[in-house]
Parts: sequence; C-alpha cells; structure tokens
Amino acid sequence: MKKYTYTESKDTRSGFGDAMTELGESHPNVVALCADLVGSLKIAPFIKNHPERFIQTGIAEANMMGIAAGLTIGGKIPYATTFANFGSGRVYDQIRQSIAYSDKNVKVAVSHAGLTLGEDGATHQILEDLAMMRAMPNMTVINPCDYNQTKAATKAVADFEGPVYLRFGRPVVPVFTPADQKFEIGKAWMVNEGKDVTIIATGHLVWEAIKAGEALAEEGIDAEIINIHTIKPLDTAAILKSVKKTKCVVTCEEHQANGGLGDAVAQTLAQEFLAPQEYIAVKDSFGESGTPEQLMVKYGLDSKNIIAAVKKVIARK
Repeated sequence: MKKYTYTESKDTRSGFGDAMTELGESHPNVVALCADLVGSLKIAPFIKNHPERFIQTGIAEANMMGIAAGLTIGGKIPYATTFANFGSGRVYDQIRQSIAYSDKNVKVAVSHAGLTLGEDGATHQILEDLAMMRAMPNMTVINPCDYNQTKAATKAVADFEGPVYLRFGRPVVPVFTPADQKFEIGKAWMVNEGKDVTIIATGHLVWEAIKAGEALAEEGIDAEIINIHTIKPLDTAAILKSVKKTKCVVTCEEHQANGGLGDAVAQTLAQEFLAPQEYIAVKDSFGESGTPEQLMVKYGLDSKNIIAAVKKVIARK
C-alpha cells in the first residue's frame, strides 16, 4: 500500500475560497454571487479585491440562480455560492430551467455538504444532491477530496464551458493530494494500485479509504483505491479496468446510497462487467446533529466500515 502522509489539515471550503482569490486576478470575467454566506464560503478576500464583481443576493437562492444565468449572456463566469442544501434542493427548479436546460456557463459552488456538516443537523445535511445533479442533463458534478484538490477543481471549472455543480465541505480533513496537481474533469485519480479489491471513493471518504487500505495491507489484502472526484462525467474506463482486474468493488460516499456514486458505478458494471459490489453510504436515512466524527461512525462511513465491506465483497467473488 502506497503511504500517504500529511502535515496539515484544512477544510475543503477554504480551498474554494483561496482559489476564488486567485481567479479574481487571473480571470477578469469571474464573478461571485452569494446568498448571505460570505464567511462560510470563504470568499471575503475575493470581494475585498473585486467588489464590483460580487453580488450579494441575500437569502434568495432561487433569485441568485436566475441572476447567475443572466450574467453568462454577457460573457461572465458566475460562481453562485451557498450551502449545498440550499444550492440543490431549494433551487432545483431554477437550476433546471434557467441553467441546465439552456446550458448556461454557471458554476454552482456549494459548501457544508453531507453528514460532516455536523451539529446543524438533518435539515442542513443534504445527502441527495449528487443524485439530483447527476440526473440533470448538461450538468457536470464534481466532489473533490481535500483542500488542494478543491482549490484545483475550482480553478479548472473556470476554463470549462458549461454548468458545474461543485461540492465541498466544512470539516477540517487531511491535505494529502499535491498542491501542484493538474485537475482533469472526468478523469479518475489512482490513489493506490492493488489486485484483490477495488475501493472507489469520493470527497471526504477518500481519506477514510486510504486508512482502510493501510489496515487491509497489514492483513495481506491488496486494495486498489480510486478517487472519483468527478461523479459526472464518470471515468468508466478507469472503473472497468480496475474491477476487471480485482473482480469486486466497494464504493464510498458521504451521500445516500440511492442515486450517487455507488449507483453510477453499479450502472456501469451492469452494462459492461458484472461483479460483486458493496456500498458505503447512508442507507435511506436523514442525518442528525452530532460531531462529524460521531456521525461518520454511526452512519457507517468510517474506515472500519470500509474494511468490513471489503472483506464481505471479497467473500462474494
């Protein structure tokens, strides 16, 4: 198992904020919109440097999506920012009708996704957003794993033409991907090559998969770990190449089991190469208040549950 070490931990939303600061200098057409959550989205430096390129919509997320769509007509590259719950569930109709249907170049950038929002509880812990956005025609869906990857993804989508749903979070997590990485939309990132089982993870669960892989290696199980940061378009070639080698797969996501990364992988395997699959995901349930660590354990998203799923799926081969 390849060893991954880290010297610091940061929240992925700070990767977004720091990338926006840099985009403010390098991309004059980038504009930011926010629904009264500037501090949470870490875009205060962008606003300070470029106040004329910022629109505070207030708590009016649907209106923000409409404004963002309109800005693209004049050649602007709008980043519409809010919490993931408010940037998907609350405004699905506006995203569908005003952005995706006409293929507008809007970047819906959302923080505080998943269970690791923690103490804010079930009403804010969106666990259905990847499924919703994955089903949307014309929508690219990205869910990076750490600060560096979020920063790289934020900058990459500025040069990508079309609607993007960019998802990141609040908790502090290890920074283990390279600071100088090239982010390729739709291209999987090989974390560790192995031969016994494929572990496909996204977002915060990539680090949990690495911890699981290290523990499994001590038991003689050689896990291939793949970071799928782009849920749509999915890198089906990388998935099939790996699963054809290992003959089994565990998918890991901070999201409902229904409709997310696991189902995207299952759809690919059903069409191309049947193999046993186990899901690490929330099983048709809303969240609750608690620390991120407590919730990850309670809802079965931590490395120990990944290890158990790996042993189960290997037994099914």
